[in-house]
Amino acid sequence: MVDFRTHMRDIAVASLEITPHFEPTGELERRAMDLQSVLIMVLALSAGAAVKGATGMGLPLIALPVLTSVFGLQHAVGLMTIPLIVTNAWQVWRFREEAHAPRLVFMPWFLVAGAIGIGFGTWALTALPERALVLSLGIILLAYVSLRLAAPHWSLGLPLARRLGPIAGVSGGVLQGATGISAPIGVTFIHSMNLDRAAHVFAVSAMFLTFSIVQLPSLWIAGVMRPEWLLQGLLALVPIVCFLPLGQWASGKLSRGAFDQMILLFLGLIGLKMVLSL
Repeated sequence: MVDFRTHMRDIAVASLEITPHFEPTGELERRAMDLQSVLIMVLALSAGAAVKGATGMGLPLIALPVLTSVFGLQHAVGLMTIPLIVTNAWQVWRFREEAHAPRLVFMPWFLVAGAIGIGFGTWALTALPERALVLSLGIILLAYVSLRLAAPHWSLGLPLARRLGPIAGVSGGVLQGATGISAPIGVTFIHSMNLDRAAHVFAVSAMFLTFSIVQLPSLWIAGVMRPEWLLQGLLALVPIVCFLPLGQWASGKLSRGAFDQMILLFLGLIGLKMVLSL
């Protein structure tokens, strides 16, 4: 009798060991959602890298909203820090001969003021709502695009640019620290100088590089940055490195007018997105 009971117990244990294990439906859905999120992020990073290669900007403007929808704003800003430093360092080196261009004399104080503004912006990232600021910036951006369309040959004179540079710099720095995106102010100001393509890309890349380098320790001090976000930023470089040269190749096919129109179109889309809160 004892042997029979022992035999039946062994059969029951064996049946449990070979019974297939089915994962809960919720777990399968979560994994599918994670895969979908990764695919969307890779596409956003790739598209942003291609646009950045062509125009000198576009990586955070395209990728950051997507990353924010998946991770939240603080995580997205932290994750994008390393890609911004690496990609802009590359473009600054590539166009380094433009550093001494006469029309870029406004850049030093512009960058210093922007670095100061990032500290205030990083504090705002942890403390203030951003909708009213974003709406105001979107309206300003659309007004600038409208001005350039109405008067395509208008440009900001160098003496005025030198006086306004620190104001634009600190404003762009605040926006960079608070939202991870400084283009609505910084790129708009640089574009108003009516620079040629090489000088424009150098100036925009130098701004993004300086702001990102300053923002990294600011995020640590504010308690926003986490080590795993830096690792994710390094992984994000894979699609970026693949598609950045594609944009650079395409930009070589553009005339000065086509390049200017591309920048205006891009700024207009950013303005609409900010105003409509898309």
